[in-house]
Amino acid sequence: MKWIHRLFAHYKAYHQHGPLLLRYMSLLVLFGFPLLYLLRFTKTAPSYNDLPLRLVNVVILLGLLLRDRWPESLKRYYLPYSYAVMIITLPLTFVFTSLKNGGGPGAIGNTFMAVFLLILLADWRNMVVMLLTGFASAAVLYVLTDPDPRLPMDYVARLPVLIAAVVGGSLFKSALEQATAERVRQAYGSLAGSIAHEMRNPLTQLKHNLESMQQALPLPTVASREQAVEGAAIDELYRHVAHGELAVSRGLQVIAMTLDEVNAKPLDPAAFSYLSASDAAGKAVREYGYASELQRGRVRLEVSQDFVFKGDETAFVFVLFNLIKNALYYLPVRPQLEVVITVAEQEIRVRDTGPGMTDDVLAHVFEPFRSAGKTGGTGLGLAYCRRVMHSFGGEIGCRSVPGEHTEFAMRFPAVAAADLQAHQARLWQQATAAFAGRRVLVVDDDDTARQYTVHKLSDTGIRVDTASSAAEALALLGRTSYDLLVTDLYMPGMDGYELAARIRRGRVGHQDVPILAHSSEPGHVAEVKARKAGMDGFASKPSSQLALLLAMQRALDRHQGARRAKALAGRTVVVADDNSWNRRAVSTYLQQAGIAVVEAEHGEAVLALLRGGQSCDAVLLDIHMPGLGGYQTARALRADPPGGRRLAIVAMTARSDAAAVEAAKAAGMDDFVTKPVSAAGLYETLERLLSQAENGGGAVVAREPWVGYHRAPPAPQEALLDVDRLENYARLGLLDELVDEGLPELERLVDTLRTAVTSIDFQGCLETLHALLGMTGEVGAAALYRRVRSLYVPMLEHRRWPAEEGWESDIGALAKQTVSAVRKYRQDRQPTGVH
Repeated sequence: MKWIHRLFAHYKAYHQHGPLLLRYMSLLVLFGFPLLYLLRFTKTAPSYNDLPLRLVNVVILLGLLLRDRWPESLKRYYLPYSYAVMIITLPLTFVFTSLKNGGGPGAIGNTFMAVFLLILLADWRNMVVMLLTGFASAAVLYVLTDPDPRLPMDYVARLPVLIAAVVGGSLFKSALEQATAERVRQAYGSLAGSIAHEMRNPLTQLKHNLESMQQALPLPTVASREQAVEGAAIDELYRHVAHGELAVSRGLQVIAMTLDEVNAKPLDPAAFSYLSASDAAGKAVREYGYASELQRGRVRLEVSQDFVFKGDETAFVFVLFNLIKNALYYLPVRPQLEVVITVAEQEIRVRDTGPGMTDDVLAHVFEPFRSAGKTGGTGLGLAYCRRVMHSFGGEIGCRSVPGEHTEFAMRFPAVAAADLQAHQARLWQQATAAFAGRRVLVVDDDDTARQYTVHKLSDTGIRVDTASSAAEALALLGRTSYDLLVTDLYMPGMDGYELAARIRRGRVGHQDVPILAHSSEPGHVAEVKARKAGMDGFASKPSSQLALLLAMQRALDRHQGARRAKALAGRTVVVADDNSWNRRAVSTYLQQAGIAVVEAEHGEAVLALLRGGQSCDAVLLDIHMPGLGGYQTARALRADPPGGRRLAIVAMTARSDAAAVEAAKAAGMDDFVTKPVSAAGLYETLERLLSQAENGGGAVVAREPWVGYHRAPPAPQEALLDVDRLENYARLGLLDELVDEGLPELERLVDTLRTAVTSIDFQGCLETLHALLGMTGEVGAAALYRRVRSLYVPMLEHRRWPAEEGWESDIGALAKQTVSAVRKYRQDRQPTGVH
């Protein structure tokens, strides 16, 4: 048995990267058997009719092809099954039919074909075992089934040739595998060396910053006493920390870029935003990890005409990083080298006075794993640049004159004015909605700058107070509650950093107020210092009205998110829903907040988990589940609390009427969230319940249920899809899963509903409508959700069929329209022009 296990381990390792080879071979043989059988009618019919044997082969090969349809519990037997199928369909079948037909050239050819197919399908050990097993089984079967078994002599005479073919084919295959393995090893070695080379620059910068920080620190001592650090040294430390963070960020981007390029990973258009070309290019020039001040002095940005493009800022900045790095590579050998980045009409050009490139090099400069005139480069940088520009809908080209210059030109598609205006209007609406009725304190010692900031916020619905010093701001905070503090950093007396630090230390009554730094200090250094002081964001001076509002919104969101993440991170929540997609969506939201999630399909599974020792802080229960529903599960948990501990129980339901609220309370539930579930509302509910539990609270105080808490404004009634929800799924990386798994489930539920209506199964119809309600809400099928809800709630409350006729057909038609729209949504967001 040990020998058999070792033998099969070689076969398993041979197919460890997936059953693709087995599937292709199965497909070939599956169609080959019927076709070869039909060919016999074009010539003299053989003496043996092997149609039944061929049909058996077709059936077992179908089982091999349909692996994805196998039950999960049986998939572990797939490889042993394939082993037996290959023996039966190749050596056994071909040799048996050859013997039955008395040998001949055709029989010899068939046997050779079976041998060569097996050489491809298994390692040499298992190939020999398969051949011997198949040949022996065919001979035994022939003797048992033929009344006059005879051994064809021409068949026997070809055995030496067959053995030579097996040995030669195996040796050739082994040599080919060794050559391929060597090429892979060399490629891996080259790639690893290239990445190491690319990482050397950011790691060297990081090392330099750490060494500089050591110089700025006071002398070490074993005495337990405070040591003074000069103010200039502190600024130096912060500067080196900021530069060190940039170096680490650049290194991580090198790794990410290399992995994305090797895997041809496309950029996600759902994450694209509208960017100012001059701002984005300026950010790249400022934040590039220059090795020296000499390098920094040789890079210049010129803006002749700014424009707006749609893309990913991080990817674009890294494109410029690549082009700057390539240009500065030649500075040691060309001391007068200059790099000029020009922003012109729909174009950004990067021109250097380096050695240039010849036409034969230019022809391949954007191909992966090509590097011109450099040692140690990955050859992936320019390929990545081209892929990013194509994902933006643009192009990148290169012109060069040997000995004079090289110029890369990035051409961007124009953004329609109407699209840009609509985008800005949407951002304005979101930002002003976030601050509607809120109170903001603006702190700045410069009267003009302070009034400019107030003017920018004057027509936003925000109540603005001002302070001309940090001391005045502290006095105001002691008397008034503010939703956000916007403060300058450089102020006489107490600066913005000290102001923030005092607030966070509780020197005033509102130490949890969100704080936004608003300063002209270089961003990457100021952000590190502001974060250390307890601030939640940074906005550069000067900034436009919209840019300031968006920075304020980000600071508010970051503050709230950090507070909730701090409260929820490390918690464990059980999510119970019979719909796998609903569970997946809610689980993803929870995991984004650092919550550990345990999933269950029904109430019995929840009870089994908790009574089996699974610890958790809260349970999310779908109301309608097969077997034990949400209400029954909640009652069971309240009657017999696991471990004697009262858990927070939250209902997940599509209903928000008074009857649903009362039923949830009666079952012992603490609160409920409505489907489709909002991430922000879910966090708020869990944070409040868990906070009450920690403070010794019992059941929550009755309150009005929230619907779509902290969500964007609801879609218009005529909208087919909830685009905001779909965009959120795209950002979370769930859009493909939604299309591939969620939509088929939606179609299945519609078919189930149609069957229930046809068979006049009221309860089955009600259960299917409930499942549809949860599913449509989660997948962003806004119109279908509203239609299903308009039918489900009256049916549930009045226990009778809808009065209108053809309602199930309307749902089917709307579902079909919805599925097509979601698939088109995904298709429209696929990157185009990616190479």
